[in-house]
Amino acid sequence: MKLAVLAAAAGSAAAFAPAQQGRLSTAVNGYENELGVIAPTGFFDPLGFTDGIDQEKFDQYRTAELKHGRVAQLAVIGYITPEIFRWGFDIAPGIPCADVPNGVAAINAIPALGWAQIIFAIGAVDVRGWLGDFDIGKPDLKGKEEERALQELQHGRLAMLAILELLRHDSQNFVSPGFDGYDNMITGLPFIYGN
Repeated sequence: MKLAVLAAAAGSAAAFAPAQQGRLSTAVNGYENELGVIAPTGFFDPLGFTDGIDQEKFDQYRTAELKHGRVAQLAVIGYITPEIFRWGFDIAPGIPCADVPNGVAAINAIPALGWAQIIFAIGAVDVRGWLGDFDIGKPDLKGKEEERALQELQHGRLAMLAILELLRHDSQNFVSPGFDGYDNMITGLPFIYGN
């Protein structure tokens, strides 16, 4: 009994002892001044992908981040657009675009040949760059290149999070329809649906 009381007393005394302060690393890996390093996170690399890499490899990572951000921006637009607009052509013989459901439900509605065409088109653009570099629609930046590059990087990061949430929400709604009590995917803009 005395041993139990002594152990409890020691344990409670330890609760009031000052906490050990861990040593914080102040090592700078050379990327703290790169474009995209912003407050409050600073240079954010929790998995250590940039540990021990050179500038060329970092630039490859940044290019991949930009590419994924651009694809995610297109994916968000492509995910939301069918909620308010449908093309008038057939996505496959006998399957009009209007009959293809939105979001995750479309996976089963598109035939295998349709998926093959989609994958081929994406691969052709990615590998060969068949879309090219167009002069139409390019803004005249004149001294704002770095600001616009940071905006593109941030918009891409936001879009990557947005498409993940759209897929998560839509997948959950696909498995358990109406789990959130809403009839439509976009709930914050009721005027889209004429409400």
